[in-house]
Amino acid sequence: MADGDPGVFSATALPGDPRLLPTVTSAFLGTRVFRDILHAAGVFSGAAGDTHRADVPSPLGLRMAAPTAHSPPQSFTLNTWTGTFSHTIQSPGYTATQQLYAHHSLVHLMASSITIRRLGGSTHPITVQLQSLFVPQSQDLDLRPGPDFQGAHYIHGQTLVPEVEGGPRPTVHLLWTPIPQSLTLGGEERERRWVFLTAVAGSEEEAKRSYSAGLSLLAEGSLHRSHVRAWAALRRGCSAELDGPLALRQALHGCLYYLLSAVPPRDSPGVPFHGISPGGLSNGTRGEDYWGHVFWDQDTWMFPNILLLYPEAARAILQYRIRTLEGARRNAREQGYEGAKFPWESAATGREVCPEEIYGAQEIHVTGDVLMAFEQYYCTTQDQKLFQEDGGWELVEAVAQYWCSRMVWSEEEQLYHIRGVMPPDEYHSQVDNSAYTNAVARRSLNFATDMARDLLLPVPEEWEDRARKIKVPFDEERKYHPEYDGYSPGEPVKQADVVLLGFPLMHPMSAEVRRNDLEMYEPVTDPAGPAMTWSMFAVGWLELKEPQRAWSQLEKCFSNITEPFKVWVENSDGSGAVNFLTGMGGFLQVILFGFTGFRITRSSLLFDPAFPDDITKLKISSVSYLGNKLEVTITREEMRMEVTESSRDPPASPLEAVLESGQHFPLWEGQSISFPTAPGWIQRSPSRTP
Repeated sequence: MADGDPGVFSATALPGDPRLLPTVTSAFLGTRVFRDILHAAGVFSGAAGDTHRADVPSPLGLRMAAPTAHSPPQSFTLNTWTGTFSHTIQSPGYTATQQLYAHHSLVHLMASSITIRRLGGSTHPITVQLQSLFVPQSQDLDLRPGPDFQGAHYIHGQTLVPEVEGGPRPTVHLLWTPIPQSLTLGGEERERRWVFLTAVAGSEEEAKRSYSAGLSLLAEGSLHRSHVRAWAALRRGCSAELDGPLALRQALHGCLYYLLSAVPPRDSPGVPFHGISPGGLSNGTRGEDYWGHVFWDQDTWMFPNILLLYPEAARAILQYRIRTLEGARRNAREQGYEGAKFPWESAATGREVCPEEIYGAQEIHVTGDVLMAFEQYYCTTQDQKLFQEDGGWELVEAVAQYWCSRMVWSEEEQLYHIRGVMPPDEYHSQVDNSAYTNAVARRSLNFATDMARDLLLPVPEEWEDRARKIKVPFDEERKYHPEYDGYSPGEPVKQADVVLLGFPLMHPMSAEVRRNDLEMYEPVTDPAGPAMTWSMFAVGWLELKEPQRAWSQLEKCFSNITEPFKVWVENSDGSGAVNFLTGMGGFLQVILFGFTGFRITRSSLLFDPAFPDDITKLKISSVSYLGNKLEVTITREEMRMEVTESSRDPPASPLEAVLESGQHFPLWEGQSISFPTAPGWIQRSPSRTP
C-alpha cells in the first residue's frame, strides 16, 4: 500500500480474474478498467427476464505496453481520495503513466490521459504502444456513424429490444477522441501528455455539450483537477475515519469509494437517477451481476448509509422508485392484488424482470423494503414535499393497499396471514407467515398510517386493524422468532433473515429474544452465503454489548474482499455478483449504525456506541439530521458533537443531545459539545425555534 494510506490501493500486478479489476463510475457511466465495454445508466436491452444493461463499446479500455523485449516494472493504483485509477510503467529512461476516471461533475464524460516523462539526458524518441480492443459496434445497440465533432468520432443508435412490448428503446450517443496505436515523445521533449475523452449521453446535444465542456477544461489545464475537486468534496462530506486495524480502514475506504461512485453528484438535480444494482453500473451485461437489475439490496443494504451521509442522493433513489410506481401497480394487478407490488428485480419500468418466476411471485418482502427506505428518509429529513408534491404519498398508499389485499384472515388464530412466500432466506419457498415479510408489512402499514396523519389525510381503518392483527411467528416456549410457520430449529438458512427483525426493522422485542434469535440462526446460516449477512449479526451483537462476538462476525466479511483493489465478491468462493455493493452496504452499516448505535426513529436519532477491542475512535464528518450536518467523534470515554452546517431554506430544526441519564446538551452551529460516552439521542430542541 502506498505509504500505508488506507485510501490508496496499489499493486505491481493485476488480479488474474478480470472481474476483480477496479471500477470507475459516475452516476451515469461506468466501466471496469481495461475493459472494452461501458454501461450508461437506465440503458437496458432485452425483453422482460432477458433485460440487461446494454453494452456500449468503450474507447477507454486501452492499455499501455512498453515496446521492449524485457518487461519494465509496472504499478497499478486506485486512489479513492481522487477517484482515479492509474497504471505506471517505470523504464530506465522514462516513466509512462495512464490515468482513468469517470468525471464526477460532468457525469456524461470519461477521460484517460497518458503522460510520458523522460528521465536522464537522452534525446532518443520514446514510443509507448497502446493496446485496445475497441470496436465501434455492440450486440445490444443498432449503432450508426455520424459526422466527426471537434475532432471526435461519433456513433449513435438505439437499443435493439424494449423491456416491455411497445416500450421505449433508449438511444445512446457516443463521441470519442481517436486513439492511435502508439504515442511518441520527441527527442527534444522532456514530457508530454495526451488526453482521450469519451462522452456518452441519451441525446446528441448532451453528448456534444459534455465533450465540448471536457475540451474547454482541458484547454485550461483543469480537466482532471475539476474532477478531483468535485470527488474530494463528496468524500469530505461523506467521510468516516476509524482508529483501528489497517485492513478495516482500507475496507472502509474501499466501500465508501465504490458506493459513493454509484450516487448522483450534488449539482445534477435535473438528471433522473436509475437506481443501484448489486454490482453497480460498471457491471450487468447479459449473464453478469444479475443483468444490472435493482433489488432490495439498494433499499435495505445500501440506502441507510447514503441517507445518513448524503440525503439528497437518498432522495434520488426514492424518486427512482416513484418513477417506476406504474410498473409496480401492473405487477400487483397481474398477480390479482391491489395497490403496487415492487418487482424482485427492477430495470427501467418497474415491471418484474426476474428471469425466474418464483422470485417475482413469492419474494414479496421487497415491497415493504422499498417503503422502509421512504420511512427512514422521512424520519431524518421531514421532507413533506416528496410526499405531497413529488409522488411519494401515492407510493405509500399503494404499498399499504397491496399489503391489505395480500393478507387473509385466519379464523383459527384470529390473525391476518400472508401465505405462499419466499422469505429473504431463499432456501425456503411457498412458506406461510415469514417473520420478516410479515414484520415489514406491519411496519409499512404503521408508516402509511402515520404519514396520512401528518399530511392531514383520512386513515383507512383497515390499515391500523391489519397492522395490529398480522401474525409475526413467535415461539413462546423457546422465546425466539421462527423464520416462518413450521420452521424447525436447526434447519439451514441461506442468509440474514430473522436477525433483520432487530435491525433494521426494530421490531419490538426484549434483549432476551434478540439474543435468542442471534443464537438460533448464527450457527445454521450458510457460511458460503452472501456477504452482507454477517454484518447484520455483527450489528445484533453490538446492540447486546458483546463487541467481540460482533467482531468475529464482521471478520467473516474479509473473505469476500479481494486484493488488491478491495472489490467485493458476493460469495466467499468468488461466485455471484462482483463489486458487490450490497455486501459493502452491510459492512458500512456496522460502522455507521453498529459502532455508533444510531437508530432512526420517528422522533429522534438514537445513539449507544460499542466498539470491539481493536477500535479506539470513530469520526463521522457529516451525519445528516433534520437539515443539519453533525460531526460526531466517538471514543470509549467520550462523545463529541458539533453542528457544522445548517440548512437555511428550509430552515433546519435546532437540535439537542439528550442522555438517558436526563442531561440535555443544546447543539449550536459551530460549537462543539462533549460528554462521557453513554446512550442517548439527538432530537429537535423543544425550546428553540429555527
